[in-house]
Amino acid sequence: MANMELQWYHVLIPFLPLTGFIINILLGKEVTRYKAHWFAVSSVFGSWLCSLATLQDVLGGKIIDADLYTWILSGTFKVGVGFLIDPLTAVMLIVVTTCATLIHIYAIGYMHGDTGYYRFFSYLNLFTFCMLMLVMGNNFLQLYFGWEGVGLCSYFLIGYYFNKKSAADAGKKAFIVNRFGDFGFGIGVFMVFLTFGTLHYADVFANVSSIAGKTVNFLGLNVDLPTLIALLLFCGAVGKSAQIPLHVWLPDAMEGPTPVSALIHAATMVTAGVFLVARCNPIFNLSEIAMNTVAIIGALTMFFAATIAITQNDIKRIIAFSTCSHLGYMFLACGVGAYAAGIFHLYTHAFFKALLFLAAGSVIHAVHTNNIQFMGGLKKYMPITYAVFVIAGLSAGGFPGLSGFFSKDEIIWSAYASHSSVGKFVWILALAGAFFTPFYTFRLIFRTFFGEYRGGLEAEEAATHAHSSSHGSGHSSHGAGHDSHGSGHDPHGHDSSHGSGHDSHGGHGHGPHESPYIMTVPLMFLAVGAIAAGWVGIPPLLGGGNHFAHFLQPVVGHPEFHGTHAEEWGVMILSTTIALIGLGLAAFMYLRKTDLPERISKQFSLLYKILYNKYYVDEFYNLTIVQPTLKLANKVLVGFTDAKIIEGIVNGVPNLIGIFSQKLRRLQTGIAHHYAIFMAAGAVFIVALVILLS
Repeated sequence: MANMELQWYHVLIPFLPLTGFIINILLGKEVTRYKAHWFAVSSVFGSWLCSLATLQDVLGGKIIDADLYTWILSGTFKVGVGFLIDPLTAVMLIVVTTCATLIHIYAIGYMHGDTGYYRFFSYLNLFTFCMLMLVMGNNFLQLYFGWEGVGLCSYFLIGYYFNKKSAADAGKKAFIVNRFGDFGFGIGVFMVFLTFGTLHYADVFANVSSIAGKTVNFLGLNVDLPTLIALLLFCGAVGKSAQIPLHVWLPDAMEGPTPVSALIHAATMVTAGVFLVARCNPIFNLSEIAMNTVAIIGALTMFFAATIAITQNDIKRIIAFSTCSHLGYMFLACGVGAYAAGIFHLYTHAFFKALLFLAAGSVIHAVHTNNIQFMGGLKKYMPITYAVFVIAGLSAGGFPGLSGFFSKDEIIWSAYASHSSVGKFVWILALAGAFFTPFYTFRLIFRTFFGEYRGGLEAEEAATHAHSSSHGSGHSSHGAGHDSHGSGHDPHGHDSSHGSGHDSHGGHGHGPHESPYIMTVPLMFLAVGAIAAGWVGIPPLLGGGNHFAHFLQPVVGHPEFHGTHAEEWGVMILSTTIALIGLGLAAFMYLRKTDLPERISKQFSLLYKILYNKYYVDEFYNLTIVQPTLKLANKVLVGFTDAKIIEGIVNGVPNLIGIFSQKLRRLQTGIAHHYAIFMAAGAVFIVALVILLS
């Protein structure tokens, strides 16, 4: 039974970041300016402290479901701004506020000197507020408000360097692609209200069993009602969490500053889809079709993104595809009924993925390029960044003892042991992901930190200029450089857009250098999380109590899996062995036989080009959606609607008035007998009209 009593610190969790946003956006340009971080950081840190107090409440057995005030009241439709604080909310609060606080602190050093400093921190605060409203809401409409809010903030932050066309385009792409998923999500929310007469979680989930087996006519077809609602809600998750086929916005989101990438990928926005599916598990559990769809989409996205990551050369883009892949793991888990395992991986992933992005930002800060082909040898220049990068890579790769191992192993075992009809299929793909993740992660690490330093930005620009005639050669240096310039190149965007970016103080020609403590200290804290955060979910097989799953059980239930301890040991050993093979192969190819990758790319040039160009999905969408839409817009909207109808009305009415005026002017001759004739004719007309009507 829910305790209906809200405490003051519950309310402060989302509204402290909102306060920071309001102060900085209103006063930042003239007052706070380069001190904007004080308000931004203190507000999210305050939210973190309040989240710890809230976690303590939940651990004490409290579940709070209460409205703060009535938002909309119209007839029988009533929705409030309210909070549902339960174990799932508590986990999300810790993830969001912990990562957001460390990312805000890191951004102080990373964005130092940027002329839009106050604006950047304002957007970060607003982003955090929207995500907190999303996870704390007790109804679908508040969820939708936060959902669209994080989408709006992503547009602001991805396109932060708005004078740079690629950044502006990336912001629009993220916003527009998400409209496709959010359209379905919006219809799903309407269907929830039409079905249950309310949007309040507690009321909907309490009555969800009543719709089992019911059908509804949708677009002329009789479809299973739970399946329809679940799949419509999942449409939003596919867009927001960058799953196939709406994944295309996420790699381009690297155009934003690196702290933005970390915030989007680790703690906010992309995790919202997984949270939605877990929160709505009572609805999804009623539909085997919906569950299988979630599992298959997740598994395919995980495999699809991992295969692309092995060919990319942009340091942030590789990590972005890693995010797509790990999100696929989370959906895979939810799709086989292991919601706790999916949320557990969301929780551990937040720490090692934020660490990967911020460590990548530290590297970019030092060498002024995103292209790993022009890095190398940074281990001796950046020992702290190197150490935390390796920790994050091992955790992401699922190596024993680190956070990522426990959560990823739980997902792989859940897929193997589930009753799902697609369980074994997604299990095989999950094992493939266990190989690819350490391979592409340590390919990145070895290319960045080992060997000889290859010159950074100056070498990249020289190579790009020298190979300009061989553009599009695939595996050549220019092909790699082109990929880097086409994605989130922070230093260039920063300098060209604003004149004095965070990189300018380092200057070119001073060689690589370790980042300042304001950036490295948050990395160290995240490294602790990448190591130890998963220890709360150690399975009984390894002597733990799997406390994380038990903590979430009141919200997501406990799936029934059948498998012996021997099978579980076998699956764990198999996945760990595959991960070690992936790491070993990366070491062999990028430390010992360094000419082997280029030889393989030439030998399998067609496959390489397909993977390097991301299966040409963007090109396919451009050909089938973007270009036809632009042509239709130009022909119908511009050529007909605008030119003929709107311009016809705007210009036609004055022209008609002018023509009528010209005719009317001819009656004004100034000759007296002409006016006398008109008056006589008028009198005759009136007399005749009276006679006819009498």
